[in-house]
Amino acid sequence: MTNAMAKAPIEGNTTDKDWWRGAVIYQIYPRSYQDSTGDGIGDLAGIVQRLPYIATLGVDAIWISPFFTSPMKDFGYDVSDYCDVDPMFGTLSDFDRLIETAHKLGIRILIDLVLSHTSAEHPWFVESRASRDNAKADWYVWSEPKPDGTPPNNWLSIFGGSAWQWDTRREQYFLHNFLTTQPDLNFHCPAVQDALLDVANFWLERGVDGFRLDTINFYTHDQQLRDNPALPKELRNADTAPAVNPYNHQEHIYSKNRPENLDFLRKLRAVMEPFGAAAVGEVGDAQRGLEIMGEYTAGDDLMQMCYAFEFLSPEQPTPKRIAEVMARVDQVAADGWACWAFSNHDVVRHTTRWNLSDAAQRMFTTLMMCLRGSVCIYQGEELGLPEGEVAFEDLQDPYGIEFWPEFKGRDGCRTPMVWESDNANGGFSDGKPWLPVSSAHLGRSVAAEEADPSALIHHYRRAIALRHAHKALSVGEHTPLQAAGNIVYFTRSFEGAEIFCAFNVGDDLGDVAMPKGDWTAIAADIGGAQDIASGRVKLDAWQVCIATRKA
Repeated sequence: MTNAMAKAPIEGNTTDKDWWRGAVIYQIYPRSYQDSTGDGIGDLAGIVQRLPYIATLGVDAIWISPFFTSPMKDFGYDVSDYCDVDPMFGTLSDFDRLIETAHKLGIRILIDLVLSHTSAEHPWFVESRASRDNAKADWYVWSEPKPDGTPPNNWLSIFGGSAWQWDTRREQYFLHNFLTTQPDLNFHCPAVQDALLDVANFWLERGVDGFRLDTINFYTHDQQLRDNPALPKELRNADTAPAVNPYNHQEHIYSKNRPENLDFLRKLRAVMEPFGAAAVGEVGDAQRGLEIMGEYTAGDDLMQMCYAFEFLSPEQPTPKRIAEVMARVDQVAADGWACWAFSNHDVVRHTTRWNLSDAAQRMFTTLMMCLRGSVCIYQGEELGLPEGEVAFEDLQDPYGIEFWPEFKGRDGCRTPMVWESDNANGGFSDGKPWLPVSSAHLGRSVAAEEADPSALIHHYRRAIALRHAHKALSVGEHTPLQAAGNIVYFTRSFEGAEIFCAFNVGDDLGDVAMPKGDWTAIAADIGGAQDIASGRVKLDAWQVCIATRKA
């Protein structure tokens, strides 16, 4: 197995409070990473087993999707106990061992906090729904029906239908932006905020280095429960919900994206600050994602990072689109910090989504490592895994079951990680996996790619190492991105060092003039063009050029 440069062990989590800036974060979906017990479900002990492999990639941190106690209606994103591990994933002792092992390997741990809603089985909701006058009666968003018995407004659930569910105990509606079994917490109740801040503190004291904050812009709702306005058809897109979902027909200015949210984020940052912890928020909004990212990461009293959905979109980014996105970030988030991802547990893997060749995968990987911001890569992305095929009868995701067949849900990107090629389960489990292992993935197992010097996994290691080797790439400033035909190019700089970056985003040959100066081509080990003597670089299909100079 190829070894990246060893990272120093992490001694306590208050050192280097800016570790997150420019970091490369590896997302793990724990159900599908490694099963250590043979029950077909990945677990924390399985992650511990694979930490040495993760360390070889050279990443700075791991983001682990939810492992808290849950009835698993939405596979852990419906929490019934924020401060314990669901038995299917192990125990708190297993989590402590994960933290200890990761820190020895120089890897930080971010956990996925789902604060906007809980499971309907959470004791808080069980008490809240019992009556209108109990101690937690206002911990969730309750409302009287309209006089005709219909829901209080037109808000829609991302999972389909109204965002309101009738409760016969209280004879009121409760709000759920997701499943009916995921009631939304009422952030206008101070006790709710205090309880959630206590949850964050619990895990920080246990040693986590920060959080990925699920649906960060959904926390606060409009207290007047005003109707969302209709969204004109020409402005609709499918970045945060599939095209067949009526959720796309509204501008969600009252059901989420409320300005009061900033007050809670400041409180959360104050809890995190003594621990040197960092957070990356998921901004789910198809119209204002970048603007909200800028609002939530501005200054030094809010979140450190957020990611929007611009590069998680169905369409492959063109040079023009890449330049437009980065220009918009400079405009609305100049004082903030982005975190870029091409794939995650909620979208079709980008290899399939954008129909990428191997060469295109390599180019996009290098591009990601050269953009200003931090980076999230998703398990199996480093192997070039395509979307897994999952038959309807094997579907687990309620989202996919609801909108099948036009939208097949999220199971295809959640199929188990493939470690070996010589067994049907890919080395993931000795039992029957909770989702079938895709046969198309077996040939791209870790073992197979490690043995092939030309495999994509080695490109990921080299691209990550390139980012770490040059501060200009990880934390530096950039010139405005320029698009010329199928080429996008820009310059990064930090403390007198400059790096020119050019990317051919297409199958045709291209060329571009370099800025004047004494440039030295680098990155030959990842296919970077080396002939720059004329001051104009020619790029083959999907080729890159990375060059350095001192100002």
